[in-house]
Amino acid sequence: MFARIYCPAKTAMQSGKTKTSHWILEFDQAAAKRIDPLMGWTSTSDTVSNQVRLKFDTREAAISYAKEKNIPYRLDEKATAEPVVKSYSDNFAVNRRKPWTH
Repeated sequence: MFARIYCPAKTAMQSGKTKTSHWILEFDQAAAKRIDPLMGWTSTSDTVSNQVRLKFDTREAAISYAKEKNIPYRLDEKATAEPVVKSYSDNFAVNRRKPWTH
């Protein structure tokens, strides 16, 4: 079983960063998914990749857990977003570079 350790990104549905403070250890998919002939749903026999998701407070805690349990892992570093400074009054500026369109 190969694991991935990452910090989740901010969701697009909120402006806060609530769910980005913890690190997650999640296992890669070991078995292929298949389509159920009766209902058409996708399913798999691999419960580890679908149901096991461990949360840690720090990156070091997740790494030490993986090393302690002899789990090979891939570490995805935390991506930082640069803030874009915008002003609402720039939409109505006289020297606007792009024409106003609706």
